[in-house]
Amino acid sequence: MNRLKKIKLNPVMTFILLILITIILSGFLNLIGFEATYNKINIDTGEYTVVSESVESLLNLRGIKYIFSTTVSNFTAFTPLSMLIITLIGIGIMEKSGFLKTVFTILTKFCKKYTITFWLVFISIIFSIAGDIGYVIMIPLTALLFTYGRRNPILGIVAVYAGLTCGSGLSMFLTSIDSEMLSYTLATAKGIDQSYYLGTFAFFFIMTFTIIVCAFVITFITERISIGKVEKYEFKEEKKEIRLGKREYRGLIFAIAAGAIYLLIFVYNIIPGLPFSGKLLDYSQHYYIDKLFSYDSFFSNGFVFIVTMFFIILGLFYGIGAKTIKNNNDFCEDLTHSLDGTGRTLILILLGSILINVFKKSNIGVVLVTTFTNIIGKGNLSGLILILALFIFVAISGIFLTNPVNKWAILSTTVVPAFMNGGLSPEFAQLVTRFAECSTIGLTPLLAYFVIYLAYIEKYNQSDKPVGLITTLKYQVRYGLIMGVVLLIIIIGWYLIGLPTGFGGSVTA
Repeated sequence: MNRLKKIKLNPVMTFILLILITIILSGFLNLIGFEATYNKINIDTGEYTVVSESVESLLNLRGIKYIFSTTVSNFTAFTPLSMLIITLIGIGIMEKSGFLKTVFTILTKFCKKYTITFWLVFISIIFSIAGDIGYVIMIPLTALLFTYGRRNPILGIVAVYAGLTCGSGLSMFLTSIDSEMLSYTLATAKGIDQSYYLGTFAFFFIMTFTIIVCAFVITFITERISIGKVEKYEFKEEKKEIRLGKREYRGLIFAIAAGAIYLLIFVYNIIPGLPFSGKLLDYSQHYYIDKLFSYDSFFSNGFVFIVTMFFIILGLFYGIGAKTIKNNNDFCEDLTHSLDGTGRTLILILLGSILINVFKKSNIGVVLVTTFTNIIGKGNLSGLILILALFIFVAISGIFLTNPVNKWAILSTTVVPAFMNGGLSPEFAQLVTRFAECSTIGLTPLLAYFVIYLAYIEKYNQSDKPVGLITTLKYQVRYGLIMGVVLLIIIIGWYLIGLPTGFGGSVTA
C-alpha cells in the first residue's frame, strides 16, 4: 500500500486513462439514458426551440471509428499546437540573441520579487481581452524571467497560469467572448423587456475593481503559500552578477526602435476613422472588439503571427546591435532555438487534443450543464439564493464544459428570465456566470491550454520522477478556491450595496 502511494503516474499515462474513462463513462451514461432538454433561442429572430441533449456512447464500433478517423485531423487543427509552435519561433530568437537576458536582467536587478510577480499576474489577467494567446506567451516568457532572476521557474508558471485562468472572464472592456454572450443576453432579455439595452462599458466599474483585487490576491498566494509547495528547482551554476556593456545597451536601443516602429504601424491599422487606417478591422461588425476579434477579421486571424513577428523583430535587431547575430546562419539557427526538445510537449498536446475531442463528442458536459440549468429553472429561486445557486452550478459545470459561449447559450434562456423576474438585471446574470467560470477553469485538463501549462512544468522539472497531472492541478486548487471565495464576496457585496456594475450597467433590473 505504501509503495502505491509513492507511485507518481506519468502525465502521458494519466491522459490515456482519462481518455479510456471518458469512453467507458459515455457508454454507461448512454445506457442509463442520461439526457436533458432546454429552450434554445435564435439570437437573430428571438424564437425559441426545444433542444434535447443526450450522452453519445463511444463504447461501440461507431465511437471507436470516430476516434480513429478524427485523431489526426483534430490534432493538426488543435489551436494550442499551432499557436505554441509559431510563438516559440519568436521567443526563441529573443532568447538566443540575448534580448530577453538583457531585459530580464534589468528587470530583476531594479524590481523587487513581489513587484515582478504582481505585474506578471496583472498582465496575465488583462490578456483575456486578446483571447487565448496569453497562454502561449506568458507561460514561456515567465519561466525564462524567473530563471534569469534565479527564482524557481515552476513557481512563475503556476502563478501566471492562475492569472490567465482566474482572469479569463475578467476584462474592463467587452471581449469577443463577452460580446457573443451578450448576444444571447440581449435576445433573451428583449423577450421580456423590449426596451432593454446594454452598452460596451456596462461592466467597467466592477471589472476594474476585481482585476486589481485578483492580481493582489494571486500574488499573495504565490509569494506566501505556493512558494513552498511547488517542486524544488536548483541552479547548477553559482550566482554570477551579469554585467551589461555597450553592446547589450546598443542592441536594446536597436530593438526598442525597431519594435516601436512596428507597433506604431500595427496600432495605426486598428484605429478606425483616420486616413488609410483600420485596415485590420472587420467593418461588418457593430462593436469595436468584434471588429478586432471576429472570425473574419484580419487582426484576429493573423494576431498570433503579428505577435511572433514583433518578437522576431526585437530579437533580430537586438542581435544586430549587440553583434550576437552576425550573418543569416545565426539568424536561422536562432529561429529554431525554442523548438529544441519539444517532443514531449507534442505528445502531451496530442493526448490532450484526443481527450478534449472524445469528451466533446460524448456530450457529457452539455448534458450536465443542461441538467443544472433545469434545476435553477424549476427551483423558483430569487435574490441571494439565486445568485449563489448560479455561481455554484456554473463553477462545477465549468470543469466539464470550458467554452463560456456554449455554456451561456444553454443557461441564458433560463437564468436571464429568472434574474429579471427576481428584480435582478440580465447583465448581472452574465457577470455572475463569468465570475464563477474564473474560479474553476484552471482546475480541469479539458481546458485546451492546460497541456501547455503541464508541459512547461515538466520541462523545468529536475526530479527523476515526472510531475503528475494531478499534482499540477493541485497547484491550482488553492488559487481556484480562494479566488472563488473572493469573487463571490465581490458579487455579494455589489448586490447588497447596489453599486452600478459600469456605465449603464446595474445589479437590479
